[in-house]
Amino acid sequence: MSERAGFTSLVLAGSRGEADPLAEATGLRHRALLDVAGVPMLLRVVRTLAAMPEVGRIIVSIDDPAALNEQPELAARVEDGSLEVHQSLSSPSHSVLDVLENVASDGRVLVTTADHALLTPEIAGHFLSRVERSKADVLVGLVSRRVIEARFPDTTRTYLHMRGDAWSGANLFAFRTPDGRRAAAFWRRAESFRKQPWRLVGTFGPVNLLLFLLRRLDLDAALERASKVIGTRVAAVTLPFAEAAVDVDRPSDLELVTRLLAKKRSAQVS
Repeated sequence: MSERAGFTSLVLAGSRGEADPLAEATGLRHRALLDVAGVPMLLRVVRTLAAMPEVGRIIVSIDDPAALNEQPELAARVEDGSLEVHQSLSSPSHSVLDVLENVASDGRVLVTTADHALLTPEIAGHFLSRVERSKADVLVGLVSRRVIEARFPDTTRTYLHMRGDAWSGANLFAFRTPDGRRAAAFWRRAESFRKQPWRLVGTFGPVNLLLFLLRRLDLDAALERASKVIGTRVAAVTLPFAEAAVDVDRPSDLELVTRLLAKKRSAQVS
């Protein structure tokens, strides 16, 4: 098979190391194979990426590679080389850093997650078009609280509160240059401090933390300060799609996503 040009896409499908109610309720070997409106959610993401001319290699980072053999289409894609497999490491950041350093060393990597079941070529293409225009080394997709609540007024999401607005992650990250590895390495260090928050505070500095807690920083100002701490240029791509902020993390998410996909399929048929 000839290699496609474009961004290498990394799909994070590693286990979180704890009991997963969604997987346990369905008796699945792995949560990435959870059926969402008739299609395993990992397969939905892979199909989306495979349909995009902007994407070249597709890599899935998973803790149990043999689980892919339980889904015929995923197994076939692995067999023909259109889907590569990376053995996930101890954390998402560790897996990303390993891929950046050892698998996709040119630095042009799009990262998303296996539970991003509403990801479409339109959403990912919009994100990558903004990435291509940017001079930043690392870009993160974000969705405004206003956009999300206008579309899904009853949904509950986790927000990063800034001056002027609040933002939810979209599980889309782009590493444009080799310098972007510094952000992945910083993320790796930050994860190691999750049980020692004072060390994380020390990493960013008390002034930056105070400004954040007081909501004195807007998004651009916060990212500018973060870039200085990390040592690489970090920027945001704000997305106009509320669906980009929805992943299948809880039973309520699964219900919402299933309903949206069923409605979309019904509209296409009619």
